Amino acid sequence: MSIINSAMPEFKVQAYRKGEGFITVTNEDLKGKWAIFFFYPADFTFVCPTELVDLADNYEEFKKLGVEIYSVSTDTHFVHKAWADATETINKIQYPMLADPTGHLARAMGVMIEEEGMAYRGTFLFNPDGVVKVAEIHDNGIGRDAQELLRKVKAAKFVYEHPGQVCPAKWKEGDATLKPSIDLVGKI
Repeated sequence: MSIINSAMPEFKVQAYRKGEGFITVTNEDLKGKWAIFFFYPADFTFVCPTELVDLADNYEEFKKLGVEIYSVSTDTHFVHKAWADATETINKIQYPMLADPTGHLARAMGVMIEEEGMAYRGTFLFNPDGVVKVAEIHDNGIGRDAQELLRKVKAAKFVYEHPGQVCPAKWKEGDATLKPSIDLVGKI
């Protein structure tokens, strides 16, 4: 069964957020909002900080679009804080870092590596209705790109706000979209 168009799982987790300390985040907090769950294997690793700082460097652009980012690993909220305190790069992060030590979220989203107790690199975009519109899972040796994720968010938002239109390959904000119809069949 595909995760696309599936509902956000119910959850209640602890998180670390710079400037706020430890907070609780639930699925109820995300209702009516665009949200990205950005799973990564573990704190104090190698590829993870490059991805998380890339998101941090682009965070304001996501916020302008009305999108909140939630990084998620199976580490605890205490480890997230220790990582931010110990690492200048991670200390730049302003978005919430969710703790999933039981693996509940990772399992619900299909990214849990049971034998390792960690998650694959999974990226999920939820629309304001709490429905998955973008899902991407990478093996842990392959890092992600915040600019490409921004492009996908803009496309998902456009389609959400303009029913009946779709965004073609390499679509960027401001580019032409398509309105599927029988007249387009075989002409693209």
